[in-house]
Amino acid sequence: MTVSAKCYYALRAIYALAEHRGPGPMKANEIAERQYIPIKFLEAILSQLKGGGFVNSRRGAEGGYLLAKPPEDLTIGQVIRFIDGPVAPVDCVSQSRPKQCEYPGHCPFFGFWGRVRQAIADVVDQTTFADLIQENRELTAPYVADWTI
Repeated sequence: MTVSAKCYYALRAIYALAEHRGPGPMKANEIAERQYIPIKFLEAILSQLKGGGFVNSRRGAEGGYLLAKPPEDLTIGQVIRFIDGPVAPVDCVSQSRPKQCEYPGHCPFFGFWGRVRQAIADVVDQTTFADLIQENRELTAPYVADWTI
């Protein structure tokens, strides 16, 4: 399974919105700068995410983008499937768009690819944006030595 650049940028944009602590919405150019996303591409992605119910927008000088739901209720898998489609590594094991196997008879790889799909689904469906924010905070927390004996 390969995540497209569009999907990767969508994930990064939602992460920026989830991490945003300001009282109001975030401007598209601020998201683009923080996440190194080309602004024109980001605007198209944000429009698609808005249509999918992932983000809300406000117009005007104080406008911008906000998450439509809390980060703990939004999984990585939801966004990946919305932007790129199924998380299956091969079409024949896709649950949402299964394709007839090209090989007649029993394919020796069908079970293997099914396990790969399930492993990917387990990770992306059990990881929320709140989880990623917490994980990143732990990784970037300064180390404080404890010399207590």
